[in-house]
Amino acid sequence: MEKKLLEADFLQMIQEYNRIIYKVTSFYADQNTTIDDLFQEVVLNLWKAFPNYRKESLVSTWIYRIALNTCVSYFRKNIRRPKCVAITPEIKVYAEDNEPITTLYACIDQLGKLERALILLWLEDRPHKEISDIMGITVTNVSTKINRIKEKIKQMSKT
Repeated sequence: MEKKLLEADFLQMIQEYNRIIYKVTSFYADQNTTIDDLFQEVVLNLWKAFPNYRKESLVSTWIYRIALNTCVSYFRKNIRRPKCVAITPEIKVYAEDNEPITTLYACIDQLGKLERALILLWLEDRPHKEISDIMGITVTNVSTKINRIKEKIKQMSKT
């Protein structure tokens, strides 16, 4: 009976927070790795970690942390793949062919994996403390890195 409750709670959580998982995976997907592949990896890792979730942080924070770590780890393991710089079709749909947003996402797509994670969380209006918890770095480091990333994006968009 407890296993069914665990499964039901997990499925409800995935249904409620699937937008977070989708956003993270869409930022990390490229031509060699589909969003579906990454989404599946994230859900699998969430399922493995779910019984040990201690509710010390928000569910969304916990999901972001696992999703980001899964995506970064996935690409570290598969580093031999050729690098591609492309905006996924889903991002263009969300951008509604808005030139400034498309340009922003094109710049973000050129950032490193950890920089993408930070800017994704910042664009989601996550507080620096929550970003700090998710990324495992200090709040000061979050602020510094985000400012540097914003400057980097400004420079990229000028060219």
